[in-house]
Amino acid sequence: MKLRQIAESTGLLAVIFMPLAQADYGGDPDRSILPIAEPDRPLYTELDARNAKAPAPFRIEAPADAPNVVIVLIDDLGFGAASTFGGPISTPTLDQLAENGLRYNNFHTTALCSPTRAALKSGRNHHTVNMGFITEMATGFPGNTAQIPNATAPVAEMLRLNGYSTAAFGKWHETAAWETSVSGPYDRWPTRQGFDKFYGFLGGETNQWAPYIYDGVTPVRLPEDPNYHFMTDMTNQAVAWIKFQKALTPDKPFFVYFAPGATHAPHHVPREWISKWQGKFDQGWDRLREETLARQITLGVVPPDTQLAAKPEALKDWATLSADEKRLFARQAEVFAAFLDYTDHEIGRMLKAVDDVGQADNTLVIYIAGDNGASGEGGENGMFNEYTYFNGVQETVPDMLKVMDKWGDPETYPHMAAGWALAFDAPFGWMKQVASDFGGTRNGMVVHWPKGIQAKNEVRSQFSHVIDIAPTILEAAGLPEPKVVNGTPQIPMAGSSLAYSFNDAKAAERHTTQYFEINGNRAIYHDGWFARTIHRAPWEGKPRAALADDVWELYDVRNDFSLANNLAAQQPDKLKELQALFLKEAREHHALPLDDRTFERMLPAMAGRPDLMAGRTSLTLAEGMTGMSENVFINVKNSSKTITAELEIPATGANGTVLAQGGRFGGWSLYVKDGVPAYTYNYLGMQQYTVAGSTPLPAGKATLRFEFAYDGEGLGKGGQGTLYVNEQKVGESRIERTQPTAFSADETADVGIDLGTPVVEVIGADRRSAFTGKIDKVTVQLK
Repeated sequence: MKLRQIAESTGLLAVIFMPLAQADYGGDPDRSILPIAEPDRPLYTELDARNAKAPAPFRIEAPADAPNVVIVLIDDLGFGAASTFGGPISTPTLDQLAENGLRYNNFHTTALCSPTRAALKSGRNHHTVNMGFITEMATGFPGNTAQIPNATAPVAEMLRLNGYSTAAFGKWHETAAWETSVSGPYDRWPTRQGFDKFYGFLGGETNQWAPYIYDGVTPVRLPEDPNYHFMTDMTNQAVAWIKFQKALTPDKPFFVYFAPGATHAPHHVPREWISKWQGKFDQGWDRLREETLARQITLGVVPPDTQLAAKPEALKDWATLSADEKRLFARQAEVFAAFLDYTDHEIGRMLKAVDDVGQADNTLVIYIAGDNGASGEGGENGMFNEYTYFNGVQETVPDMLKVMDKWGDPETYPHMAAGWALAFDAPFGWMKQVASDFGGTRNGMVVHWPKGIQAKNEVRSQFSHVIDIAPTILEAAGLPEPKVVNGTPQIPMAGSSLAYSFNDAKAAERHTTQYFEINGNRAIYHDGWFARTIHRAPWEGKPRAALADDVWELYDVRNDFSLANNLAAQQPDKLKELQALFLKEAREHHALPLDDRTFERMLPAMAGRPDLMAGRTSLTLAEGMTGMSENVFINVKNSSKTITAELEIPATGANGTVLAQGGRFGGWSLYVKDGVPAYTYNYLGMQQYTVAGSTPLPAGKATLRFEFAYDGEGLGKGGQGTLYVNEQKVGESRIERTQPTAFSADETADVGIDLGTPVVEVIGADRRSAFTGKIDKVTVQLK
């Protein structure tokens, strides 16, 4: 019998087919304490269920008509890049949202990625959530530990506990570096920070052609597709999730956090997008700044009297460059522009899915064009391999010209020259990392919500900050800021909702005081005044002065949009007042003590942060142990080491990776090629040093050992490599140079396979590199 016939015959039709009902709270539930408490369970005296009435099912629902919410956060994009804010790069998706919504031209970030992201989701200042710098450079001081406190629950968790479906796609970069292994803890992974769904990468950047990504907490094996690109993959995942969620629960609102790795280095983009931009930047960065400012004035996103801020002395004038430099640098900008163009297109595909399911009208879209300003970390010339920057290696123009035609392809890991960062930050004078300049902190933002915002194609100029986003979402959803979340009393949000400005361009700004600080670069905004000091440029290895000796500047930003006119000499008392206010704010929000260390913060012992391998001199691994990031693997740099592998070789011989760390742009691998053992050190993708045997490994059990005798004290030195099979020396050679600091942000250490890009091209990566014998164990021993 069919279910309905059975139900009718037993009298249970009304029970089985009754609709779900909200539990009776005697009014609205108390949303100030999350999770919302379940109603008391009734006690029954009836013996027979037929004579009793069941209570209404308990189900958490969002407030009636609560909007869906989509946050789009681009990476490393300056105020003067996107066409929506007068930039030279077409962003039609952002343009369309702005034409039917609001442009915010006085919106600020923290000047760096991890701090901005943690502040955005929490509504608290970045030091309050322990994110004073990027996760990989955390310290032991409160405000800088990279461990988001339970007392600062993210808005995603608040929405989830109030009846929203939640999903995050793309870049994360908010989990403490030592917590990113299989050992966890997983408390600060995305799926424990409020998101039901996560599809993306944990670190600060990824190889877009060969990313190491997670679905939840499970690593994703990439398809064997030569055209694979993560930007398209993450968009496909978001589109599928949005449609699936609305198909199953059409009345349940969703929150989507869509954070592409673009336009952070490496600038990886399909060639068909690059070709569109050929020749568009031949005028150079100085002229581009002028052109952008003119467009910005015409568009009305800057005041008509805005001036270009002075350019840092270290950045050369375009007119003084050689023809080769101009040719190379123009190509770098073309690839960057293509990356943004392509990304904005994919964002449009994601938003079309919202429209396809009939949700565009009641979806609050907040599109933030940069988590900080454009990046000047490319230095004077840009880079074929961004990891030369982290290892203190200066790339030359002649060397980069050799790979210029491949710029943006899988064979490169590129970044652009710092002159372009300044141009894409127009009209400001600095860039990413410089929290004391609007080039580092001011990012264009568009807010679009047809059902909630009547104004269209208007500009909002009230001062606002990334910590204002979470309170804005809560107000739009009709939700209170909770006092307790998951049993922990909450630190109140420091941000102010921007809803007051949605339909009133002249409303008085409510966010009147805001401090800024990244790595010693620091500033304070208060009631239209801005005091700041430039402590260190992104390309400078050391601060310009001791923290106590910094020279401060003063600006009236009500009449000086770009910080072009320093008033410190004319208004010394105002400057002192703001300096004192900075110290007060910094103390209250855990920004003190200031930490301007650079290289030292990359080393856990010197920085004072936890290290999964602290005190370890050996690590024993087994087959199947893969995906170990550099932050959780034993540090083999700048020391002698021995790698011993216990293998079983089949009668047909063996091939593939035994143990590898890193990839195409820096790393090392112990492997077998056509039965013959070898070790290769890949120095930044520039030079390869190989120590190899001459005969195949014998069938059966075999012990393969590689010894590296480091040259001695100091960083990045070479040494002697020796290879042994069953205690017999089979190869010996010099390795002239090693990487002192880092191999990669997302390449991993893997046993029995080389994931990501290949350390050794002839062995390959992923399935192609899999070892065909058996690996009993591999031990890495430091000396």
